[in-house]
Amino acid sequence: MDNKIALLKLLEENPRLTVAQLAQMAGIPLAEAEATIRECEQNHTILGYRTMIDWDKTDLEAVTAFIEVKLQPQRGEGFDRIASHIYRWPEVTSVYLMSGGFDLAVTIQGKSLKEVAMFVATKLAPMEGVTATATHFVLKKYKDQGVEFVSAGETDHRNVIV
Repeated sequence: MDNKIALLKLLEENPRLTVAQLAQMAGIPLAEAEATIRECEQNHTILGYRTMIDWDKTDLEAVTAFIEVKLQPQRGEGFDRIASHIYRWPEVTSVYLMSGGFDLAVTIQGKSLKEVAMFVATKLAPMEGVTATATHFVLKKYKDQGVEFVSAGETDHRNVIV
């Protein structure tokens, strides 16, 4: 694995590491690590630094939903124009072009089930080019972006049905 990829993987796993720590862990000189990170920030390979928070352990009331969206592709633009319109709404946290039975996978955050339903009904579903939607609400997170949300020692107490 080249030095750049090694640095990026380490940084993605823990953005709180210092550049000196990253250089040492990747086995490269500090100056090379600094230059590589600076270059990756400038060319937008590194898009930002994020912290994963288990919001269920706070007082914040929030709902996450995954929405399957079927589209009619636009002539000369495919799905890009519709996708760019969707990802600009502040409640949208991710948009992916998918293969399979639907075209876009959209993730949104809202304060309540009703707020998410109103987003779909008033903003997403009526859009030109949107032919169908299916909304799925997240009930519990177990793992997200490689981070496990289930605490050590936490077990599933349901009975096994054979």
